[in-house]
Amino acid sequence: MNAQQPPKNGENRPIITPGGPGGGPRNMSARINREKPKNAKGTILKLIRYIGRSKYLILLLMLVVVGSTLLSLAGPALQGEAINAITIDPALNKLSVDFDALIKILMVMGIVYIGTSLLQLFQGLLSAHISQTTVYSMRKELFRKITHLPIKYLDSHPPGDIMSRITNDVDNISNTISSSISSLFSSVLTLIGALVMIISYSWKMALIAMVTIPLTVFVSATLSKAMRKYFVQRQKILGNLNGQVEEMVTGYKTVMAYGKEPMACDRFAETSSEFRKCSIKANVWGGIMGPCNNLINNLNYLIVAACGGYFAIRGQIRIGDIQSILQYSRQLSQPINAVANLYAQIMTAIAGAERIFDILDTPDEIDEGKRALDPQHIRGRIEFKDICFSYTPEKPVLKNLHLTVNPGEKIAIVGATGSGKTTIVNLLTRFYELDSGAIYLDGVDITEIPKKDLRGAIGIVLQDTVLFSDTIAKNIRYGKTDATHEEMQRAASMANAAAFIERLPDEYETVLAESGSNLSQGQRQLLSIARAILSDPKILILDEATSSVDTRTEMHIQSALVALMENRTSLIIAHRLSTIRDADKIVVVKDGKIAEAGNHEELLAAQGEYYTLYQNQFAGFAT
Repeated sequence: MNAQQPPKNGENRPIITPGGPGGGPRNMSARINREKPKNAKGTILKLIRYIGRSKYLILLLMLVVVGSTLLSLAGPALQGEAINAITIDPALNKLSVDFDALIKILMVMGIVYIGTSLLQLFQGLLSAHISQTTVYSMRKELFRKITHLPIKYLDSHPPGDIMSRITNDVDNISNTISSSISSLFSSVLTLIGALVMIISYSWKMALIAMVTIPLTVFVSATLSKAMRKYFVQRQKILGNLNGQVEEMVTGYKTVMAYGKEPMACDRFAETSSEFRKCSIKANVWGGIMGPCNNLINNLNYLIVAACGGYFAIRGQIRIGDIQSILQYSRQLSQPINAVANLYAQIMTAIAGAERIFDILDTPDEIDEGKRALDPQHIRGRIEFKDICFSYTPEKPVLKNLHLTVNPGEKIAIVGATGSGKTTIVNLLTRFYELDSGAIYLDGVDITEIPKKDLRGAIGIVLQDTVLFSDTIAKNIRYGKTDATHEEMQRAASMANAAAFIERLPDEYETVLAESGSNLSQGQRQLLSIARAILSDPKILILDEATSSVDTRTEMHIQSALVALMENRTSLIIAHRLSTIRDADKIVVVKDGKIAEAGNHEELLAAQGEYYTLYQNQFAGFAT
């Protein structure tokens, strides 16, 4: 759309106000407490599908992990053989060393340990590549999804929470994949390999080494269930925290103007304290698992060592074999310990993935239009027929509304706050879908027109302008990126913006601060009008375009708007009735219906709703 905000494949949503149709802040904390964790199994399966896109790298990683695991399993066996090369002759009570065998074993051990280190290094590089490829794909799809979400979704989710999902939650997934994917596969191989190696030495020792495994599994499962809810809740509170920061930064002037800095700090401290308490609980439960499993592992080590010594005394096993079995018993419990130690991180990643898939699983904005629209052939006749609409079912906003706008006509829409003025143009641009009725553009139902084509034919100038941290030239060209420099200058001149632009040191190449904060409100508005003029829309919507500027600046803007509205169908939403006196038709909306319509003189003479609005607005001047 030819408007002031970032497009969604040519689309824009500039009329929607933050906080939803009803306005006001959202009670994020209440929503957090009501939400329940989603299915972890389903979330993991979805993550696996994303990871699986790097299948060749994963296959290579698996091969490297297999090689690394086999080498690590060879280590204890070599240690045992090295010890067995040193023997004591009971008859002579003399130490005997087979140096040839010992040197060969030590050389092989050196090669094994060096090879293991190199493979683990390569394994880490592959894991990092897979994780970054996965989150790159996920973050790209997430951003694309956000630009295609219905307005209703954005109404109910604060910007800070959405930002938290695309940054913090994705980063957590990245960190978890890089550290866990190879560890989990290696753990399974190590578990099987260590068990096979112990059995090869002694099936009795294998049974003894496995005694504590059920206890390890039970403790891990119990603690995992207890901690999961805290990691899910922590990620949601983090999103709320980010939302408060974003709200504070964007509304900082208002906070300062009302002296509400202490209140903002208290509110942030309250949420931050909630996050701290939840994080402590999550970390405590996550931290308990490691020590518990270490205690069980040490108990296992003690049992295996005692039993191994007993069998060695009876001559059923060699001393070196006991050393190998002890090492393998460690490796037998190592996989469970690895998963347990990674559990906190895995739970954080799953909680974040749930929040990400909540967005990705949301259906895109509906766009069933198939009838292409050629902007050059648009006449601009708009018909609203029997329109009914409500943001919530029990509270209708528009009730059986009828309105016809002829090509090139200038229509002003006035009425009290909440009467439904902005909703009319929101429906025209299909930011929301009708409950009933139909809207026609040149006789074509707008639901049959692709939204990109429909919104591309409409230009919007808002009360609150949106400019980007880029040059003035690129901001003006935003509605028509292929415009020439001469066309851009002509648009700026028609908008009465050329004068102040050419006084700037770098003129059109001047880089604007964030949101154009280094310009005045009036200058920002003139740039937005220049942008709309350059995009050459066939239908123009002005939403309180001059309500936030002084009278002198308003005169410049009004002059620019006259040039902008020439030969275009225009819908003007206005509170200042002085700005719409020359409209071809003034439509008064009351309680979701058109109360009356006519030109300025006709409506004053009728002494109806418009007359009342006019008298109330200018009563002070008359006095």
